[in-house]
Amino acid sequence: MALDLSRLAKDYTISQSMDITYLGHSSFKIKGKQKSVVTDPYNEDVGKYPRGVEADMITVSHDHPDHNQTDNVGGAKFIIDGPGEYEVGGVSVIGVPTWHDDKGGEERGHNTVYVIEIDGLRVAHLGDLGHKLSQAQLEEIGAIDILLVPVGGTYTIDAKTAAEVVNQIDPWVVIPMHYRQGNGKAAGVLTGVEDFLKEMGKPTEIKGEPKYSVSADRLPGEMQVVVLDKKA
Repeated sequence: MALDLSRLAKDYTISQSMDITYLGHSSFKIKGKQKSVVTDPYNEDVGKYPRGVEADMITVSHDHPDHNQTDNVGGAKFIIDGPGEYEVGGVSVIGVPTWHDDKGGEERGHNTVYVIEIDGLRVAHLGDLGHKLSQAQLEEIGAIDILLVPVGGTYTIDAKTAAEVVNQIDPWVVIPMHYRQGNGKAAGVLTGVEDFLKEMGKPTEIKGEPKYSVSADRLPGEMQVVVLDKKA
């Protein structure tokens, strides 16, 4: 019986993993088969940004120095810094307008939630979201496979509200961000990730490493929380 190599190649392409690497604070590198995206690169008030980070594009949720340090990322030809619909090299990005506080932006201004569709997966990065989402915002965000959610409070939603937002969106995988880490100036006012994990009460995987790999055909069968270490 002849071996159908074209079928094997097709199956391999479908199951090839997308990598999400945690760079610290609210910054991740999302790497697909052909393109990569970095979210919210930060300044030294948060901590030392990993060296040698490169990507095809960068998303910036709002114009604060712990989220907008695009010079820390090499090779990026596209910077997305506000609401709208974008497509770069087969990667779709939708920016949904939200607020940085629960008072309509009166305290901290605007924030953009990004939905990044890459290799058949839909990843939502909530930036410094400061409130629960409205029905209109949820409809614009749509179905999400992987949610990157701030949980540390003070400048963004706290652990309790973060858990409520997770339940609003109902993704398969939840990765917390923007919580107390290291000795940066911003660390002391944020709570740790433990409060969020208690609020969630869901199966949790402590990776002990910065990278999470997943493909569209290998998502978990129920919601899972994944805690990543910061890349050195």
